[in-house]
Amino acid sequence: MIEREGDNVMRWEKSCGAVIYRESNNEYKFLIISNNSDGHWGFPKGHVEEGENEKETAAREVYEETGLQVEFIEGFRIRDEYSLKENVMKEVIFFLSKANSSEVNIQLSEVRDYKWVNLEEANKLIEYMSSKKTLVQACEFLKNR
Repeated sequence: MIEREGDNVMRWEKSCGAVIYRESNNEYKFLIISNNSDGHWGFPKGHVEEGENEKETAAREVYEETGLQVEFIEGFRIRDEYSLKENVMKEVIFFLSKANSSEVNIQLSEVRDYKWVNLEEANKLIEYMSSKKTLVQACEFLKNR
């Protein structure tokens, strides 16, 4: 999407993804991935394709990047917004989802590595504050449901 404000043209990109969890020994484990483009740890996500809704995009991207089929947890939707570079804004929608398996098959063209980690371990690996905030919100949501 492109917005015009005077002579400035702002391009918007939209991605959707998921905070994926499973339960192990009475503890939540979260799937984080390191992508090939910058090596940062975060959550599976990707661009919305024409005709897809947000959850369809998230499910497709999760499956493409991790090989996991996931079950979305109703009531959790987080929106993040940031600037990628000058005149480019990115909107990312994250859902919370439960993995039906712990077996991950990463998409080598996009994903460098993956880990199932608890909240504390994830916070040590994830660099972006917005991703840390999203994870904390997901934990709170799980505890309060």
